[in-house]
Amino acid sequence: MRLGFAVRVLGQDLKTHDSRRWQHDPHLSVSLLYLRDVFGYLDRQGIRMYRMASDLAPYVTHPDLPQFHDQIEECAVELALTGQLADELGLRLSFHAPATTVLNAPEEDVARKSAADLNALTGLLDAMGLGPEAVVVTHVGGTYENHHQARERFAARFLGLPTAIQRRLAVEHDDQQFSVADIVWIHERTGARLIFDRLHFQCHNPEGLDEIEALAMCLRTWPAGVTPKIHFSSPRTALHLVERRDVEAQRLVRTLHAPHPAEHADFIDPFAFIAFLRAVRSAGLPDPDVLLECGGHDLAVLRLREHLSAYAPDMRMDDEIHPAPDRQLPTTDRQPG
Repeated sequence: MRLGFAVRVLGQDLKTHDSRRWQHDPHLSVSLLYLRDVFGYLDRQGIRMYRMASDLAPYVTHPDLPQFHDQIEECAVELALTGQLADELGLRLSFHAPATTVLNAPEEDVARKSAADLNALTGLLDAMGLGPEAVVVTHVGGTYENHHQARERFAARFLGLPTAIQRRLAVEHDDQQFSVADIVWIHERTGARLIFDRLHFQCHNPEGLDEIEALAMCLRTWPAGVTPKIHFSSPRTALHLVERRDVEAQRLVRTLHAPHPAEHADFIDPFAFIAFLRAVRSAGLPDPDVLLECGGHDLAVLRLREHLSAYAPDMRMDDEIHPAPDRQLPTTDRQPG
């Protein structure tokens, strides 16, 4: 089992992608330089799973900025070298499609733009030469006042995508609208791989499925020889202190807000994770790779490993048992433009 995190690095001051506005000519080539540095950090920490920023290639599908549309082709060599480096370091990489990617939208222009987004993310993984473990995760989308039609529209749009996209796509349930049962329905009609999200399941399980059986349903959708991937997070419990300026009173007003159960905590509850993992193994299910979704990002991965060593030493992760060897990563004189 590998533990990973999404995008932002907190343990070191590192950029994860070129986030400059379009007026400053951001480019995928710059993002890949930043990504190489992130890989070096992951290697030093023994972290073997990472979700890359979905805007790694900035504005690559923006309909009004065609000057950015050819970045993947322009960086073919750099992408291949990046994928080679990831393979050498034993990294499992993935993307999560942005929130604006809504494949089941009733509007055809939104659906076309969503398909273009998925095509670009797929193209990046393919250009890196990554294996079938590297997926693009997406949600079903909105219900648009008709849950069943929305679900059917997603399945139809999925089947209308090129095979290259279909084989990279993995569908995740959500915390309000589409449940594990819904995405299993989609899998039965499309063959799409499924992502189990533990917190989403706890928030939205209208069918009353058993947690381990729901997990097993998702794990079974992955092809033989490919390690399934799941998401795990703990619900935030801390109060939010919100500040706003009262113009009339000319002072700051501070109010406390209780968190929503679907909000991610900064770190993982180690005892909940240990109990979950014990239940998985007691059921005879294979260990999936686990992407932690939490505000602590990489720090949460490192902290959870420490907690596993302290409270469940029999559950130490592979990357902790086999620490990363010392490596000298290649350097470059190239600078962001």
